[in-house]
Amino acid sequence: MAHLCENCKFRANYDRKPSSLMGRFWRWHINFCPGWKAYFTSLNEEQKNELREKYKFTKYQS
Repeated sequence: MAHLCENCKFRANYDRKPSSLMGRFWRWHINFCPGWKAYFTSLNEEQKNELREKYKFTKYQS
């Protein structure tokens, strides 16, 4: 199943400029977004760890 989070425009904004308003909004948003949770939990552990490090994301730890 393809997840929209993979190509999310808001996520791309964060990747380009994390301190922008949209970047900060996206980062806040992933803390409770059901789509992000489905996407994130579908990944293998290596991919999850890469995203945890990249986005300083600590939810859904094994």
